[in-house]
Amino acid sequence: MAPSFDWWAKETHRGTPVVVKMQNPNNWSMVELESPLNDDVYIHKGNNKKTPKQLTWVLLLKAHKAAGCLTSIAAAVRRRVSAGRTDRTTTKNTRFYTCIKIFLWVSILLLGFELAAYFKGWHFSAPDLELQSLYTLTSSLAIKGVFGSIYSKWVSIRVEYLAPPLQFLANACILLFLIQSVDRLVLCLGCFWIRFKNIKPLPKQGLTDLEDGDGGFFPMVLVQIPMCNEKEVYQQSIGAVCNLDWPKTKLLIQVLDDSDDLITQTLIEEEVLKWQQEGANILYRHRVIREGYKAGNLKSAMNCSYVKDYEFVAIFDADFQPTPDFLKRTVPHFKDNEELGLVQARWSFVNKDENLLTRLQNINLAFHFEVEQQVNGIFLNFFGFNGTAGVWRIKALEESGGWLERTTVEDMDIAVRAHLHGWKFVFLNDVECQCELPESYEAYRKQQHRWHSGPMQLFRLCLPDIIRSKISIGKKANMIFLFFLLRKLILPFYSFTLFCIILPMTMFIPEATLPSWVVCYIPATMSFLNILPAPKSFPFIVPYLLFENTMSVTKFNAMISGLFQLGSAYEWVVTKKSGRSSDGDLVSLVEKEKDGQTVPNLEETKEEIQQQGLNRKKKHNRIYTKELALAFLLLTAATRSLLSAQGIHFYFLLFQGISFLLVGLDLIGEQVA
Repeated sequence: MAPSFDWWAKETHRGTPVVVKMQNPNNWSMVELESPLNDDVYIHKGNNKKTPKQLTWVLLLKAHKAAGCLTSIAAAVRRRVSAGRTDRTTTKNTRFYTCIKIFLWVSILLLGFELAAYFKGWHFSAPDLELQSLYTLTSSLAIKGVFGSIYSKWVSIRVEYLAPPLQFLANACILLFLIQSVDRLVLCLGCFWIRFKNIKPLPKQGLTDLEDGDGGFFPMVLVQIPMCNEKEVYQQSIGAVCNLDWPKTKLLIQVLDDSDDLITQTLIEEEVLKWQQEGANILYRHRVIREGYKAGNLKSAMNCSYVKDYEFVAIFDADFQPTPDFLKRTVPHFKDNEELGLVQARWSFVNKDENLLTRLQNINLAFHFEVEQQVNGIFLNFFGFNGTAGVWRIKALEESGGWLERTTVEDMDIAVRAHLHGWKFVFLNDVECQCELPESYEAYRKQQHRWHSGPMQLFRLCLPDIIRSKISIGKKANMIFLFFLLRKLILPFYSFTLFCIILPMTMFIPEATLPSWVVCYIPATMSFLNILPAPKSFPFIVPYLLFENTMSVTKFNAMISGLFQLGSAYEWVVTKKSGRSSDGDLVSLVEKEKDGQTVPNLEETKEEIQQQGLNRKKKHNRIYTKELALAFLLLTAATRSLLSAQGIHFYFLLFQGISFLLVGLDLIGEQVA
């Protein structure tokens, strides 16, 4: 007996049936039936096949749904764009953007030309892109009509004049890409060796307890907190530093306020006064003449007469929140090690999971600290000072010339000069200091511009000193070729040139080619290595790869500005902070309350920070013209790549173009106030 399928018929009637009415293909509508009764729908018992009319209705329903989704997305984008502000009005140097625009318009014209040729029968597949075949295709016997003559002339120009130099430039960038990839691989192997052997710096003698009297190593330590108009974070940074576990008679805290906002100055000064009343040895300093940005601020503070009584100086930016045992874990490394000039701690981030932008930054910085800083610290005793969360021997600062205002990377400047004077550095990967990541693309972009233009300024200034210094040839080579050229100049150069310029050009000049392993496999492998120190970020490996290429336009522009001293090279903008509290600091302060120690009211502090957040200005997003122009350029090249059936190149250009589009419309990260 055959099984019954009545249950299937019953199941098909659940929900609200929909009828599609069609008078003509351009006029149709959907009407819901009032009740899902079985009598409302006629069921075919014998034939379950769909008729053409039914298939048409289904397709129309799906198209209507897709159109609704696209409309909602477009409306959201339109709302953000309408509230946006272009970055062109604040850009001092527009020559770079002008070059990108010219390149874009030429690409659009070439795309139209290639499309016209394609529909006239000029079909080039991969085997046709050999020089011999192209000469055959462009011979006079094969040409028909005026358009064919013009197009054949264009192909000849491509073959004879454009393809060879483009292929040479592509090969040069591929070579640089491979060299940089080998450097990245060596760093990763060094990090693996450190973990495998469990190598880490250890102080020559442990630190005893404060109650042990004279048995401990507690030198005089000066702590500096430079800040400028950072009212979102001043409370938590001052509070964290005032709770450092160190003898109060051997600790002095300087709050170096460069704020030009009177309200912010008053708030910071009141906070310092509050901690003074609690017994903290803390001073407030405000410069009348604000020159030299952060370097000038630190230099002015070091000129105070009482600084000569201190042996070490710890520096924390305004958003950094050291744990109470920070000095106990860093200062002991200086004991019986007179060659040691700097102890650098690792950064950790209170807002690393706030949005996609902070997650991608966390990947980069985790690799920087876990791999670059740790490997260079263990094997070379030299790395770039990160500008904060570090302890300097004051003697090393003085012998190296002190803080100089000549570049926007004063931290790297003093580190290079100290290394040239023979001082050694120690990086502590297991000592963390919490801070904030920029949550808006605007803030991150300005930060990256400063971080990539400054090293090029410094390289121009320091190159003669490096060559004349008394350090070994190997250390000179490491500093010139690895520290400066490979990691600060070559990396942003090939990243932008290869993937944002040469790759699109090879779509319009297909006689010059980029292998698939250059476009896909090597970048994917390098992204995999970069993401290893942050294993929880593996789901973001593809966005990370695309975003790094997107940021290459900012880094390349900054590198060129710093190298040739263009207008924006000396631009210094304080990175915007959101004022997110560190859970570790809150816990430590609560524990101190339980121990009977007096600390400021945490609830009041938290309420004040939240109230400041409520009083912020309305946020808006910006429109980044360079990123948008590159987005349309890459999407144009992706369209052209379809004519040559280049699969991987098409997908890379498509997704990279979308990435540039999202960044150009400021759809990544938080909006700015």
